[in-house]
Amino acid sequence: MTRRATRARTLLWTSAALALGLMVAPAQAQDKPKEHADGPAAAYEPSMTTLGQLKVEIPGRKPDDPVMTQEEFQKATQIYFERCAGCHGVLRKGATGKPLTTDITRENGYDYLHSFITYGSPAGMPNWGTSGELSEADVDLMARYLLLEPPAPPEWGMPEMKGSWQVLVKPEDRPKQKENDIDIENLMSVTLRDAGQIALIDGGTYDIRAVIDTGYAVHISRISASGRYLFVIGRDGLVNMIDLWMKEPASVAQIKIGIEARSVETSKFEGWEDKLAIAGAYWPPQYVIMDGETLEPLKIVSTRGNIYDEQVYHPEPRVASILASHYKPEFIVNVKETGKILFVDYTDLKNLKTVEIEAERFLHDGGFDSTHRYFLVAANQRGKIAVVDTKEDKLTALIETGGQTPHPGRGANFTHPVYGPVWATSHLGDESVALIGTDPEGHPDQAWKIVDNFFALGGGSLFIKTHPNSTHLYVDAPLNPDAEVSANVAVFDIPAMGGDPAVDPEFRTLPIGEWAGIADGQPRVVQPEFNKEGTEVWFSVWNAKDKESAIVVVDDKTLELKQVIKDPRLITPTGKFNVLNTQKDIY
Repeated sequence: MTRRATRARTLLWTSAALALGLMVAPAQAQDKPKEHADGPAAAYEPSMTTLGQLKVEIPGRKPDDPVMTQEEFQKATQIYFERCAGCHGVLRKGATGKPLTTDITRENGYDYLHSFITYGSPAGMPNWGTSGELSEADVDLMARYLLLEPPAPPEWGMPEMKGSWQVLVKPEDRPKQKENDIDIENLMSVTLRDAGQIALIDGGTYDIRAVIDTGYAVHISRISASGRYLFVIGRDGLVNMIDLWMKEPASVAQIKIGIEARSVETSKFEGWEDKLAIAGAYWPPQYVIMDGETLEPLKIVSTRGNIYDEQVYHPEPRVASILASHYKPEFIVNVKETGKILFVDYTDLKNLKTVEIEAERFLHDGGFDSTHRYFLVAANQRGKIAVVDTKEDKLTALIETGGQTPHPGRGANFTHPVYGPVWATSHLGDESVALIGTDPEGHPDQAWKIVDNFFALGGGSLFIKTHPNSTHLYVDAPLNPDAEVSANVAVFDIPAMGGDPAVDPEFRTLPIGEWAGIADGQPRVVQPEFNKEGTEVWFSVWNAKDKESAIVVVDDKTLELKQVIKDPRLITPTGKFNVLNTQKDIY
């Protein structure tokens, strides 16, 4: 039910950058063929740093293999894991990027690979050579490397998990009551990506109350049902459990659940509050259920299996995101490559019951509708949103968004003046915003359909946000290669969306980067997040790790600058998670 024809696109967007990753300075390619183009992946790439540190051997050689020393192979493996595996997969089977198995690479040949790595492609392959990110010698090395069989990283099972598991403060030694004066519900957990830390910032005073060492590049923060414990997971698979009641909040338990990971969550259903935690890994492809007080690993489940539509085996189906159901004692586990959504009943781990829903491939991130009954998740490389009913445990709809690579974060719920309750997603691949009707009882004609599709600042959006107490919808664009776009944010007036159906709703541009007052580098503005009252919205002004970054706070009612938070400890701030909003799934 899109009301307008899609306008011509002027920018080509990558589908590679699907999660917060390694930021590098954008560079312009020179003298490249017309059929190649730069995309935002040249400035923003997934990282497999921990895998890149593994020592690997060259797989069984064949007579026609290119000449490569063990030292060269190790270096190429590190480059691949750090730059390529997030898109093409550890085993090169393909994910958001195309497969790079040797039957394909050898057919294309060295010259083709060398050119492709050097110049990139309009489909989203970064121009690694002409951007300067890889030297000519590195490009030659990678072209030869892709003609060899890929090494398989080691598994990570129960012995390895238990070897990494630490209870730093036993449950019986923790506070019996809150020992600090922090308004915990208004705390912001802020990822300090390249420092391997999080900062806890007071939402009332804007003071940094603690900086806590965590895993590398924390991907998300999640809050226990009680609101006491904060769980964070780094891309290196390290989970930290932080007690917010302590005089100075600190980690009380930690465990490494894999070698590369993205997701963590806790049990929230009545009677199961704080009892269990779950984390999902990219490598090995699996999830683990843990004790909610100590992080003791209790159950590991592999996600390897058949792709839902092709019914062929996939060795690397990564766990993309996990949510806790509000309707049943279940975890909702989204498996990227096989396109399956799993409802995992956690009441009996010995006799584990799982409902497997065939949805769509390349599941990534998403969130609940305003009732918390329906879960909407982006199958980003298929341009679709899958909707599942968490009360009935079944697929409700598959919706094409009309845009390229939906990337909603948790999405945004609000009441549209014409279409009633809707959930919104922005897109990584273009500048569009799509609204999906979410009220099957009150607005059945609009339910699970695209009711509107309009344009924001530009492509490269990662997050869209509003709040039940707000009348504004915020859309970022941190991956846009234009510095004037990536440093700004679009704000829509929700009540004004009921105007002329033939005209896009207007938006106001907030110069967040300018307000931050950072002169050096190219800071990118990412992830709007509200305080607990829904009166302020916070933005990360994310710069290179050796340059100044900041947090900018905006008054939601007036859209005026309220506060700039700067501190030498704010190194590459990215994700921000308000405790109350995260605990209650308010977005």
